[in-house]
Amino acid sequence: MYDRRALLRTAGAVVAGSAGLAGCGSDGGDGSDGAAPTETEPDAATPAPVTVDMTDGLKFDPATVTVERGTTVVWETVGSVAHSVTAYADAIPEDAEYFASGDFDGESAARSGYPDGSVGPDETFAHTFAVAGEYEYFCVPHESGMKGAVVVE
Repeated sequence: MYDRRALLRTAGAVVAGSAGLAGCGSDGGDGSDGAAPTETEPDAATPAPVTVDMTDGLKFDPATVTVERGTTVVWETVGSVAHSVTAYADAIPEDAEYFASGDFDGESAARSGYPDGSVGPDETFAHTFAVAGEYEYFCVPHESGMKGAVVVE
């Protein structure tokens, strides 16, 4: 008499064994799948981010940073007062991308849109600088004393 369960176990073992051996065939290769190795270290050419604190003393600290092209500057509100980061449209390089917290496309929109674009306590805003030159910026509600600059070399 035939045992159906034994037959199914044997068939299952044969199928599983065949599947396991399918990747073991010889194609004359070196055992790799042909894909380039994956890099696990960050790209050495990418500059490290630079942080600028926005303080309750109504200051950007440091007020001026000098970075290389491709650097991301991260502004962080370190106190309890909310701030903004808003570029002066006429004080950035001509071919540079405009930047403002809240992703406004221009200075006028950033000014009239505030408090949208506000960077609250423990929040950040970041921008990557691709074009060399000097970029001047300010905080909308604290503009009289809260100004900064990014110099991109």
